[in-house]
Amino acid sequence: QVQLVESGGGLVQAGGSLRLSCAASGRARISYDMGWFRQAPGKEREFVAAINWGGGSTYYADAVKGRFTISRDNAKNTVYLQMNSLKPEDTAVYYCAARFARTGWIVGNENEYDYWGQGTQVTVSS
Repeated sequence: QVQLVESGGGLVQAGGSLRLSCAASGRARISYDMGWFRQAPGKEREFVAAINWGGGSTYYADAVKGRFTISRDNAKNTVYLQMNSLKPEDTAVYYCAARFARTGWIVGNENEYDYWGQGTQVTVSS
């Protein structure tokens, strides 16, 4: 079992920045691909960004490309999402998710992920 705990959410003005963290515990020595998803009020959860277990490959949704950066520190079992130039439409609950590293990864498919955190709220005011 793996536990994921997100932190770093909050209220920020448009144009500002936040850095989200996702700390993994439990079977943390196993290699995991990691992803960030978000869910805005009244909308379905959507893919934001992902990073493979080694950190050498990253993937982004078009809506955040060039503004968000995903990274990881495997020594700390932590994944980060640096969010810059935030917009009101980025307002959502952000979730991190973990997937046992294996082939055939469809990064934006929620069903690919084995564990989920509880989420952290990000609110961007205009």
